[in-house]
Amino acid sequence: MSTIKKVQVTFDCADPERLARFWCEVMGYVAQAPPKGFDSWEAYHRSPDAKATQAWFACSDPSGEGPRLLFQRVPEGKVVKNRVHLCVRAGTGLVGDERLSTLQAESTRLVALGAVQQRVMIADEENESCIVMLDPEGNEFCLD
Repeated sequence: MSTIKKVQVTFDCADPERLARFWCEVMGYVAQAPPKGFDSWEAYHRSPDAKATQAWFACSDPSGEGPRLLFQRVPEGKVVKNRVHLCVRAGTGLVGDERLSTLQAESTRLVALGAVQQRVMIADEENESCIVMLDPEGNEFCLD
C-alpha cells in the first residue's frame, strides 16, 4: 500500500512566472509566497537578492485539495504533443447544449488570458463535448 497522498504536476517551460500566473487564473490557485523578507515578487525582483532569471515558480490550490503546480525553466522549447495533459473539469455533471455552452464560455475566458482554442469536439454517441486548448506556451489541455 502506498503512503503517497499528494502529487505535484511539473511543467517544463520558458517563462515560469508567466505560465504559473496563467494557470493560477485557470484553476483558481494562488501563487507561492515571495521569498522570506519580501512582501511581493515585484519587490524581490527589484532587490539585489534577485537571481537574474527566475528558474521556477509554483502555485497551489488554496483549499489544499488539488495538486501543487510547479513551473521550471528549461532551455529547449516544446517540440511535440504532450504525452500527459491536464483536463480542466469545467462541465462536470452537464450534458448536451448546456455543457457545450459552459465549455465555450470558459474557453472564451481562457483565450482572454492567453490560451488558444485548438478544436471543439462535439458530443457523439459515446462522449460528451470537450474543447482542446493550448496554454500560452503551447501545452495541450482539455476543457471537459
